[in-house]
Amino acid sequence: MKITVTEAAAKQIGETAKQGEMQGMTLRIAAKRKQDGSIDYAMGFDEAKQNDDRIEASGINIVVAPTSAELLNGMTLDFVALESGTTEFIFLNPNDPHYIPPEP
Repeated sequence: MKITVTEAAAKQIGETAKQGEMQGMTLRIAAKRKQDGSIDYAMGFDEAKQNDDRIEASGINIVVAPTSAELLNGMTLDFVALESGTTEFIFLNPNDPHYIPPEP
């Protein structure tokens, strides 16, 4: 299983963990296919469970439940500024039918 975490996302995850006093906890990423075929995502700090896939990306320890692994394989997690001036995490996932690859 491969998940990529950009430098911006890793930095924000680290800051969020520090603010919430959750340093050292793993980041759980979950995915579920919606009726239209797109993917709904969730993430948060959590304890690893026995059957979880464990990944390290950009210094972030990530766990993924077996039920989400196929949907998340090959995904990139990024943290970007939007046109509205807000920032948020985005999931760049070729497994999502609405995915549009970034232009080089």
